Amino acid sequence: MSLVVEQRMSDSSYVESITHGWTVSDGHTIRPAEVHWHLVLVKHCGQVHPLVVGPWVTAGAVSWGADAEILWIRFKLGTFMPHLPTRKFLETETVLPEATSRAFWLKSTAWQFPDYDNVETFIDRLVRDDVLVRDPVVNTVLQGQSHDLSPRTVRHRFLQATGLTQSHIFQFNRALRAEAMLQGGASILDTVDEAGYFDQPHLTRSLKRFTGKTPAQIVAERV
Repeated sequence: MSLVVEQRMSDSSYVESITHGWTVSDGHTIRPAEVHWHLVLVKHCGQVHPLVVGPWVTAGAVSWGADAEILWIRFKLGTFMPHLPTRKFLETETVLPEATSRAFWLKSTAWQFPDYDNVETFIDRLVRDDVLVRDPVVNTVLQGQSHDLSPRTVRHRFLQATGLTQSHIFQFNRALRAEAMLQGGASILDTVDEAGYFDQPHLTRSLKRFTGKTPAQIVAERV
């Protein structure tokens, strides 16, 4: 195994999960699409490189080198930085400027690098200084709860906070649900019907776009 990771969920209302990993050797894999954005810290050869990694609209390939330590902070949908809305780093990796060997610049302030165990403390400080906020409209809409906002306003709020449209997030979540069904033993035709696809080619296009795999490839992996 060329990549070893440990992951935990977060009790922060701004963070989905926190992952800590090490690259044992060079490697590569299929990177699925992603609707969440991440703050990623890569430590290599004694230096730490802070990155803002935006959502990825489609699946792609990813590779890495050996001997790196990586911390991934995955933010909940609706969490964003007002001075740097998520749509500005969609499908990009933005390197944040380093302030010192132990800190980086964000919104004209030097922030000490967090570690796997103190991420929540770091996030609380970002929230307290209004560097990080959360738009409740995103969760309200995704949960199907009632609201009095116009479609145009909802679209604007989604694009600002997530960089994506509500429709795109729905399609992504449906693909993940279909992938989980196939991995759990459902047939391809049953998955088409239960996940709400028009036909098998529609399912195939969706899974290829969001997971990088066809339904047949997902089924083959469970054997």
